[in-house]
Amino acid sequence: MKYCSTRGRQTGLSFQEVLFSGYAEDGGLYMPETIPELSQTDLNKWCSYSYPELVYAIARRFIDEQEISNKDLADVINGSFTRFRIPEIIRIEYLPEGLNIVELFHGPTLAFKDLPLSVVGRLLNYYLSKSGKHSTILVGTSGDTGSAAIESVRGQEHMDIIVLLPHGRCTPIQELQMTTVVERNVHVFCVEGTSDDLDKPIKQCFADKELVSTHNLISINSINWGRILVQVAHYFYIYYQLCGSVGNSVNVVVPTGAAGNLTAGCIAQKMGLPITLAAGVNVNDSVARVIKKADFSLKEEVLQTLAPAMDIQVPYNVERLVYLYANGDTTRVKEVMDTFEKNNSVDLPQDIMEAMRTAIVESFIVDDGKITETMQRIHEEHRYIVCPHTAVAAAYHYQWKRDVPHGYVATASPAKFPDAVQKAKAEPVTEGIKHLKDLPKEFQWMRKGQDWHTILRAKIEAICVQKKNI
Repeated sequence: MKYCSTRGRQTGLSFQEVLFSGYAEDGGLYMPETIPELSQTDLNKWCSYSYPELVYAIARRFIDEQEISNKDLADVINGSFTRFRIPEIIRIEYLPEGLNIVELFHGPTLAFKDLPLSVVGRLLNYYLSKSGKHSTILVGTSGDTGSAAIESVRGQEHMDIIVLLPHGRCTPIQELQMTTVVERNVHVFCVEGTSDDLDKPIKQCFADKELVSTHNLISINSINWGRILVQVAHYFYIYYQLCGSVGNSVNVVVPTGAAGNLTAGCIAQKMGLPITLAAGVNVNDSVARVIKKADFSLKEEVLQTLAPAMDIQVPYNVERLVYLYANGDTTRVKEVMDTFEKNNSVDLPQDIMEAMRTAIVESFIVDDGKITETMQRIHEEHRYIVCPHTAVAAAYHYQWKRDVPHGYVATASPAKFPDAVQKAKAEPVTEGIKHLKDLPKEFQWMRKGQDWHTILRAKIEAICVQKKNI
């Protein structure tokens, strides 16, 4: 299996090379040059697999044995889920009338980001331990990615992590999960801006080839292929839990921001899994405009909502979707993205959109009022509490015909969103978060008017100096 940039300048790369990368040299994202297709025999065989076994089976299709042996890959994956709260890793709550809530949030930070990042962190450590090298991980977060990334690498000798979070735009619990981690290799910045704002200095750093090379900079945002790869597995797990028999169709309803989870679902379908997808967004509706109108464009501002992880204006994984449904034609992807970056807007080609809509069959917008209404209704009818992002997905249950089994992706525990839970008049959930308010904080500021790129670059260089002096 080899990898390439979606824009075509780099080809023939190994999994390890793309794992230890951010954006590609030409500004694109890394993708497999081909998507492996599963036989009916494989699909039938995998139906009895546990979640870790599915992760292994899928990872083995995308990572050559020459890069990591079967035993070492199995050890990495099996060791990745030891801190999860339930033995099955993922649980489905089967509520009446087909409201199947897929709980992906039983990891250490109570969010689905723990699923891919726990594996990615251990893969990074595996390769770095063998080489004796050090890497600096650079992460921007709109909510849950930062804390999950921190937990995946905290205390590791061979990695430092720098996390930028948009102050006041995460929930207080999400912010505390990052600012209360006191570890030598963890560096947190509270940024006076949006998640899209803080992506700009990060992208500037990754555009500097010398900086990236000198300091071994990598990203484990969903621009990192390793995250997308692992996320493919939970679509297989959902399918096998809901399908009845292999071959029947299942619709997976996904709340989405940067479209990484959505991309993983599309890859699962390309591999042969009989699923379709519905993409739910909040009022920051970039993904919905792409799916419904082929309109990939920026609005004037990012609105702050009850579902902050989805408060994103630039869903950068749309580029991966264009690559998938342009059948890997990197020339076409580059043309599309060049136009987008020049004009902050592009109309996606009709044939690409028609192909994309065979997988993503619906996209819908859920505002804060509907989020609260959905949370309240589920609580009143089922005595079950969902987070606001999960409510975006679950809103679909009450508005569209359900002619096949549906799985509604629950991306985070409601414990992380006490204000939204209170608005929905549900009982507060405190599991896993009560201790945070009593912990000391450690973070730095990026204030409005400061040169964030310069601050970030100085921190990266300081980490390198510190490592040399140890």
